[in-house]
Amino acid sequence: MERRHHSQSHSQRQQGRNHFSSSSSNQSRSNNRFSFPKSSSSSSSANDVRDRRRETQEEKQEEAIVGTCPFMCPEAERLQRQRLRDLAVFERLHGDPRNSSPALAVKKFCRTMSAKEVRASDVRPLPVLEETLNYLLSLLDSTEHPFEVIHDFVFDRTRSVRQDLIMQNIVNDKAINMFEKIVKFHVISHHKLRSSCSSSSISPLHYLNLEQLTKALTSLYNLYEANWSSKPIHEKEAEFRSFYVLLHLDSNGQPVGESLSLWFRHVPSPIIKSKEMWFARQALRYFQMGNYRRFLSTVAAEASYLQYCIIEPYIDEVINFVTLAINIFFWHPVHIGSITCFVLYT
Repeated sequence: MERRHHSQSHSQRQQGRNHFSSSSSNQSRSNNRFSFPKSSSSSSSANDVRDRRRETQEEKQEEAIVGTCPFMCPEAERLQRQRLRDLAVFERLHGDPRNSSPALAVKKFCRTMSAKEVRASDVRPLPVLEETLNYLLSLLDSTEHPFEVIHDFVFDRTRSVRQDLIMQNIVNDKAINMFEKIVKFHVISHHKLRSSCSSSSISPLHYLNLEQLTKALTSLYNLYEANWSSKPIHEKEAEFRSFYVLLHLDSNGQPVGESLSLWFRHVPSPIIKSKEMWFARQALRYFQMGNYRRFLSTVAAEASYLQYCIIEPYIDEVINFVTLAINIFFWHPVHIGSITCFVLYT
């Protein structure tokens, strides 16, 4: 059964990449942007949304299990993948594709798993999940492999971490901290994968990363709301909430999920008034109005690193637009680097 699960996960992910690759040549300008999937709740009230989330939370509590696996990867899975030579380069002991160890092997993501279908011995408890996530994120500093290789491994294994957290219905502050780290990984990857992409259209890896960023953000927002009774506002909540607004800068892009006007109704007032959300709303306003000078100056003065990683495609679009306008006006090529243009228009 484990072998079938792992094979399905790999093949389905590969199919997603192949499908995207085959259609990338027909993508419009808006397809280079991020968009949330459509949501059937876009016309619902904020109270209805909260009620459904509360009901879902209660259902999860009934199905939740308590994991007992003491390793980053269940032993049965590790031994099976050793036999199948299904070890990532980071999991191989002394580079041997047939040998690993509990200190190297990390549980793979399995799409078809649910709390009712797994054994407690295959699920990692919170302390092990924290250790696993810290280990995975430490790999991002490696210089031995291209970032795409590192991302592919961390991408899959963090999905498995999220899955174990959800199956056990862990919704405390530690879970919030872990989801914030995972969202941060996807946001930085959004920047790095785009920088390494040689073509004008986004790569399959970039597309899949954006997809998981959406899901991780949704889970994080649910965790924030589940903990409002004990802690109304979390330390980094304002910044992470602002990401939703920044990912909606393009009003001409693909249809998004819950509209911003509805989404803002169930965002706490202190978050709305925070400097992080103020920046996001100002950036949204200036960009959609076409006031690019104010847009760039606001970004230069107020954006955090993570916020910049998200809106970088829009900054480049503005720079390209201004460069094209200058070329047309002067009737000769004008080469303006990103930094120079950024300074000129701030």
